[in-house]
Amino acid sequence: MSAALHTCSVCSSAFEMRFAYQMQKQGDQILRFCSQSCHERHLFSADLRQCSVCPQQFELKFAYQQLTTPTGVHFFCSTECRERATRAPEARPGLMRCIAVQNQKGGVGKTTTSVNVAAGLADAGFRTLLVDLDSQGNVAVSLGLNAPKTVTEVLLGQAEPAECIVNVGPNLDALASNNTLASAEIQLVNMRDRHKILRHRMRNVTGYDYIILDCGPSLSVLNQNALVYADHLVIPVSCDYLSLVGVRQILKTLRHVNDILLHPVSVLGVVPTLFDVRTKSSTEALRTLESYFKGRVLPAVRVNNKLREAPSHKKTIFEFAPDSHGAEDYRSVVAKLLELADSAAQGGGEADLEQSGT
Repeated sequence: MSAALHTCSVCSSAFEMRFAYQMQKQGDQILRFCSQSCHERHLFSADLRQCSVCPQQFELKFAYQQLTTPTGVHFFCSTECRERATRAPEARPGLMRCIAVQNQKGGVGKTTTSVNVAAGLADAGFRTLLVDLDSQGNVAVSLGLNAPKTVTEVLLGQAEPAECIVNVGPNLDALASNNTLASAEIQLVNMRDRHKILRHRMRNVTGYDYIILDCGPSLSVLNQNALVYADHLVIPVSCDYLSLVGVRQILKTLRHVNDILLHPVSVLGVVPTLFDVRTKSSTEALRTLESYFKGRVLPAVRVNNKLREAPSHKKTIFEFAPDSHGAEDYRSVVAKLLELADSAAQGGGEADLEQSGT
């Protein structure tokens, strides 16, 4: 007559009970272990982490095995699980990347970049939320959105983000703004932890792969809130000298957030906009950006009338003119952003700005 088989509480293997250590009472629960190894794994389970992708428990040994995002800390037992979490939309366990699109100079294509990068990510299958942090409300105007509640109500604690988010299209939602945001910013200045209000109000927002923040052209408490909430920064830079000066200003703000507010945010990429290959100033500006930011310069977005016309038709460039140079350029921008985001998630592409240029 064969001995009864038991199921290991650690690895679920069937085994025959032979030794005293193979059974342990823990409260009202009886634990069984098929081997000394499984018994030890249980004893040291307090030091083990649960993989965010697969059910495997593991000992934390390497930096890549841990990733901090706006939704919390996530753990990966292997590089394969980390790659699944950071690359494939359908495999992500609630991970999000928040990207602020910001330049303190106006007229460089921030909203155009925010709208079309968000739309490009959505078209690529990534669940994306576009948040307008500019009191001009150009996101709603560009997409023809009717939003009864806006980011103003979120920041002032008058509504939850879920009450204010509107659907734009497949995989794409938006949290719009209007001119009430200017008065809300005045109230933010007098609030406790005023630089962390956005991060606090958005803490329950989940289910997205990317959050894109369209920021206004100023050094403001709203923009500082965006940087404190964001993981990365994308800087649109028109190909002219004055816009290059604006880049220096935003890098100073970035260092302030990193050093004083103790929130790590990195420049993920720089988007050269309004690029005209026929002009010397455009080519020189592009060369300057490439010498400073090196591999983080994204494909240039050429001067394109279709990009200017799309907002008047309440459409993204991919809806309005999918075969235009503008659509082609922003597809290239999105593809490069995804590549850089994957590299950043794996610990690469985070070179020190102080040492990467003058």
